[in-house]
Amino acid sequence: MEPREVISGSKPKLVELMADRLRERIFAQEPGASLGSLNDLAREMGVGIVTVQQVARVLEHEGLLDVRRGPGGGYFGRRPDITSLERSFGAYLRSEPTSWEEALDITSLLFNELCAAAARCRDEGQFPVLEAIGAEIAASLAEAQIGPLEGRLQEQLFRMVRRPLFEMLTRVAMGVSESRQADTTFRWGFGLEQWQASRTAIIRAVLARDADLAHFEANRTNRRVVLRILEEAAAA
Repeated sequence: MEPREVISGSKPKLVELMADRLRERIFAQEPGASLGSLNDLAREMGVGIVTVQQVARVLEHEGLLDVRRGPGGGYFGRRPDITSLERSFGAYLRSEPTSWEEALDITSLLFNELCAAAARCRDEGQFPVLEAIGAEIAASLAEAQIGPLEGRLQEQLFRMVRRPLFEMLTRVAMGVSESRQADTTFRWGFGLEQWQASRTAIIRAVLARDADLAHFEANRTNRRVVLRILEEAAAA
């Protein structure tokens, strides 16, 4: 760390620089690892106590830092909470009139890749679970079942494929669509029978371990429908 005497620039720039350095240190350690006390960090970073406190507020807001007071207290690294990120992202989407449509467009594109990656899953124990969900989808009798079953399907695909960014985008897009539209056909782009046929085709391709076919079916039966719905909504 450079001593504060050789750091030039304004106080906000210094806080930004120190926040970057402490961020890197946090990610280099296990979550929950101690970073030291206020005085320890001030000494190690070569800055004043007030600067460390300002840096701490920035990183606390990002979900990267816990400040514990009292005996055994100090500064401890952490990882952002996915639920908090979803809430913040969801609030942003609600503030932008067209952002939900954009998110739906992006997630439908990524869904193609998710299905293909699920077909390459090496954990054989996940495929019977997916097959059971597929049987429930095929047997569903009401449009009200689309939301819960679609959610379970997405959760299972997420378990088969580690895609944290896509998972967050999908969760937020689905949550915002629930709050903005009561009409099932608009929200999902399907009536019950079309949705069943789409998901059945995708699940069969994944169960066959055919990544190319899973991608093709997801694009044919899901993304194209979503694009049509979005085009119709834009025209209206």
